[in-house]
Amino acid sequence: MTQSFQVGNVTIGGGALFLIAGPCVIESEAHALKMAEAIAAVAREKKLPYIFKASYDKANRTSIRSFRGPGLEEGLRILRRVRETANVPVLTDVHAAGDVPRVAEAVDVLQIPAFLCRQTDLLVAAGKSGRAVNIKKGQFVSPWDMRHAVEKVHEAGGERVFLTERGTSFGYNNLVVDMRSLAIMRQFAPIVFDATHSVQLPSAGSANGDAPTVSGGQPEFIPLLARAAVAAGVDGIFIEVHDNPAQAKSDGANALDLKFLPEVIDELIAVHNALE
Repeated sequence: MTQSFQVGNVTIGGGALFLIAGPCVIESEAHALKMAEAIAAVAREKKLPYIFKASYDKANRTSIRSFRGPGLEEGLRILRRVRETANVPVLTDVHAAGDVPRVAEAVDVLQIPAFLCRQTDLLVAAGKSGRAVNIKKGQFVSPWDMRHAVEKVHEAGGERVFLTERGTSFGYNNLVVDMRSLAIMRQFAPIVFDATHSVQLPSAGSANGDAPTVSGGQPEFIPLLARAAVAAGVDGIFIEVHDNPAQAKSDGANALDLKFLPEVIDELIAVHNALE
């Protein structure tokens, strides 16, 4: 088992299960606060340690016309407010090495997007930041190759690193999850399973019925894959949650509706407890 560490009051690794959840992107300050407080309330009730997640800039949207978020300045202000108001650790994506120092001042965990998991400069900058680093496994990367990403962060001085599985490209516009990857990557760092991006159908949706401009998804499989991942021994579960997925400004097609979160968490805790 890999060494555990703390992010605020959340233990990463060591056998305890934790939750990363929130909307894909910051849609507004009011919405981010609403989601953080609602999810935190569920997590407290279920006694499940919780980290809030939302992105200030989605730099890898399918279409240039897609909503990206409020941007660095406003986004970091909102994330600070969430951190203070909801009293939970906060995680966000960072896409450029030059943004790392400023983002690290506002959040507890820097997330390296899957498409950028091999970007050495970004990983090194994150490692130097002093913050915990979550590296999402690229859809194109083997699980054993993720040890190199972990080593880049460690070599830069980052001691708190964990990895997230989010599915592997399976032909065009589809992803599959190889559950063996969870055990393989857990040899290098604590491991999280992303139950919502794993059911994404990349660039397979359509905002207007014509050429695909957004990603689709199969959210009905979120609980099934999450249960399987917990049974496989992951340290944490990552779920993008929205109070109205049909109206979400990013990744609504593969988000979990907030109203289903308590039931899903109950199932995951039951599976986790059965392993003890």
